[in-house]
Amino acid sequence: MRLIKFFVLLVFYSASAQSTYIIEGKVLSNGEPLPYTNIYLENTTKGTTTDEQGTFIIKNLAPGKYSIAASFTGYTLQKKTVTIKDKAVSVRFHLNENEDLEEVIITGTLKAVTRLESPVPVEVYSPTFLKKNPTPNIFEALQNVNGVRPQLNCNVCNTGDIHINGLEGPYTLVLIDGMPIVSGLSTVYGLSGIPNSLIEQIEVVKGPASSLYGSEAVGGLINVITKLPENAPTFFADGFVTGWGEVNLDAGFKANVSEKATVLFGANYFKYDNIIDNNQDNFTDLTLQDRISIFQKWDFKRANNKKLSLAGRYFYEDRWGGELQWTKADRGGDQVYGESIYTSRFEILGNYELPFKEKVNLQFSYSDHDQNSVYGDTPYLAKQRIAFGQFIWDKKISKHDLLLGTAVRYNYYNDNTTATIDADQVTIPSLFIQDEIAFSKKQSLLLGMRYDYDSRHGTIFTPRIAYKYKPTDNDIIRVNAGTGFRVVNLFTEEHAALTGARDVIIEEALNPEESYNINLNYLKKLYLKNGMYFTLDTSAWYTYFTNAIIPDYDSNPNQIIYDNLDGYSTSKGLSFSVDAVLKSGIKASIGATYQDVSQHENGTRTEQILTEKFSGIWSFSYKNYPTNLTLDYTGNIYGPMRLPLLGDLDPRQEYAPTWSIQNIQLTHDGLDNLEIYGGVKNLLNWTPNKGNPFIIARSNDPFDENVQFDTNGEVIATADNPYALTFDPSYVYGPNQGIRFFLGLRYKLN
Repeated sequence: MRLIKFFVLLVFYSASAQSTYIIEGKVLSNGEPLPYTNIYLENTTKGTTTDEQGTFIIKNLAPGKYSIAASFTGYTLQKKTVTIKDKAVSVRFHLNENEDLEEVIITGTLKAVTRLESPVPVEVYSPTFLKKNPTPNIFEALQNVNGVRPQLNCNVCNTGDIHINGLEGPYTLVLIDGMPIVSGLSTVYGLSGIPNSLIEQIEVVKGPASSLYGSEAVGGLINVITKLPENAPTFFADGFVTGWGEVNLDAGFKANVSEKATVLFGANYFKYDNIIDNNQDNFTDLTLQDRISIFQKWDFKRANNKKLSLAGRYFYEDRWGGELQWTKADRGGDQVYGESIYTSRFEILGNYELPFKEKVNLQFSYSDHDQNSVYGDTPYLAKQRIAFGQFIWDKKISKHDLLLGTAVRYNYYNDNTTATIDADQVTIPSLFIQDEIAFSKKQSLLLGMRYDYDSRHGTIFTPRIAYKYKPTDNDIIRVNAGTGFRVVNLFTEEHAALTGARDVIIEEALNPEESYNINLNYLKKLYLKNGMYFTLDTSAWYTYFTNAIIPDYDSNPNQIIYDNLDGYSTSKGLSFSVDAVLKSGIKASIGATYQDVSQHENGTRTEQILTEKFSGIWSFSYKNYPTNLTLDYTGNIYGPMRLPLLGDLDPRQEYAPTWSIQNIQLTHDGLDNLEIYGGVKNLLNWTPNKGNPFIIARSNDPFDENVQFDTNGEVIATADNPYALTFDPSYVYGPNQGIRFFLGLRYKLN
């Protein structure tokens, strides 16, 4: 009996010892081994990486059914199902490159083309880019785009604009789904109301685009493209909190209303009501905000795949900043200083492809912006309505790819200031034509021109030319040249006029600015046999402005003086960026920009204020697939820039130091439909008050009650005011928020 028991145990032990198996295999790409590829079994902790020959082995596996995945950054994820019964299993993967340069873009030419085929260089940023450094709005999200800088313009209300290649915010046109509805008042306050969760991609064009988009597209444009309902998940939610007390929540869903109609609904809510004064000037370091944005987009199926979409957004925000003791009861008073802004805004935009054999689209939009604000004891009540419509005919004839269009834009603007005695109403009709001529597979030439008629300024003509040469599949050279023009909106120009003690002085009837630009771009794709690949992108540009309108802060510290420059201004520079996928699976992006922006008048050259000489951005991402953890490290750096001082006695630094904002994030996506992320923002705890005795001038006397002036209106230095200053919060070049942690959740149901 004992002998039988011993024999049974021996058989059981032998079977157990032989019950673990291996999965072995190889990973190839383009017929070559792909080393350092992540191999992992889903819903287990088992995984490995391929060696230099692209081979791998996963050991100690029990019999059963497994889902095995091969992943390498920059390549399409591939999964296979294998079953282990009584022997080892062999698997072979063939990974294809997930080439971002093949993404479809529309902004450069108003046509859907891949990035490599576009004669106009366009940069594309996906939701993955936005997730690397989560932000509550599109304005902050752009801080890690090379050559683009979100610029804060006020220490109190924290408004801002977007600089491209060193040019001020009014030179940047912001589009939503190709519609120019972010303009004027909304350029200052509307950028914070676009939720990131509803963005399909962001397209950035650097340099003039007035020949297609008209006024304001002088320095460049940013097109925020919202998700199509069919591309959105059934339900999604994304929320995070920060150590400063900020709360941000995005949520939405899509629904098939009928066989021919799909709707996407989304909402964003942001709340910050924690008064913080780390620099101890009795003013809020960060503006308090209560904001909601509601978005809805309809997509309809029509015969012959003709397009029909309609979208709408409503945005409301209550924000204030100022002295810590400020309350709603002090709004508009002269005892406690505060800046309080109520913004109510709605937008409608649509795209209808006409039921013709020819491809003709009607695009239209309407926005209504109502602002009720006070800056100290100065009320600013303003309304702006913008209606826009255009027909676009897309036609190919032999080697010619034609685009013909006509547009009309109506702008209504009214406020309570003496600068606007009567409401400003203007209707601008336009005609434009574009022809892309394909000489061969390697060469093409784009010719375009636009005609606008503005009753205030007459006829405006803006041509452009773009040449593309593609000597190999991995090299592309682009040369773009064109003109731009811009009609002035003073509130957009210098909102700081309302937030301080400066008066706006307009010395003459302002003429539109005109610009002449040339841009050279070279892009190179480089693939290595060990699986690494690089995308190198470099550009050089030169822009010459006539009739430039530059706010003069220097002549009189109590005034902002506007007039057309009696001379010229220039913007020139170089930019370089590298996107890389390294052997370890790290995906890296590094970019740098050098620029020189200056004005020339009466033989004198002056550097443009609040414009850095150089800047840089970087991001590093690494995912460990067995643990489902992704590490993101992002940052930027800015060189010195000239700042607006209030006089010779002002003790603050004339030039900002070199400064950097850096962030780190860890994301876990191992749970079904759920991601958990968290990290630290502003790792270096940098704020602009470091090295300065103060940031806001005369924060102890915001109504200038104790400031003395001489007979010429100049400030007199006194014992109470030794630096001869007036209250002014415009000395700002970076955010006042120091280091803070954040923690968030994302849920998605497909």
